[in-house]
Amino acid sequence: MVQHLRRSRETRIVSVLSPPRTDLRIKLAEDGEDPDLGTVYIAPPDRHLCVGTSRTLALTEEEPVNHARPAADPMFESAAKAYGSRTIACVLTGADGDGSRGITAVKKHGGTVIVQNPATAEFRGMPRSAINTGLVDLVLPLEDIAPAIARLVGRC
Repeated sequence: MVQHLRRSRETRIVSVLSPPRTDLRIKLAEDGEDPDLGTVYIAPPDRHLCVGTSRTLALTEEEPVNHARPAADPMFESAAKAYGSRTIACVLTGADGDGSRGITAVKKHGGTVIVQNPATAEFRGMPRSAINTGLVDLVLPLEDIAPAIARLVGRC
């Protein structure tokens, strides 16, 4: 998971998403870590979170993408290369076009793209940009996204 933050700001998303909000384990990603089933990995501030060809997590300091680091595009692109048609990319609230290039890679590799309905997003830029690609499989209100992912994962 990628959250746009200023470099000087500490992420609080781990504590926000942890139980009782979910039974999944929520943690900041570490470079070289092997992903575990049932764990949500959060990109730390000022690092892109990518998936390596060996499917390990990689944190990079490459240039910002769409003025952001971390950014969704590098994560989606690398996940698509590593997981192919098993990739599920979700674009949620955000103020720019980050994620649109990445979902192109996800679709090229046969993956699924879910986008938060802009009407339910605090910031509509990212969802609108994703929808404008014409590559989105599902546009859902925020509360319907987790159940949709659970249904899709049940099919894998």
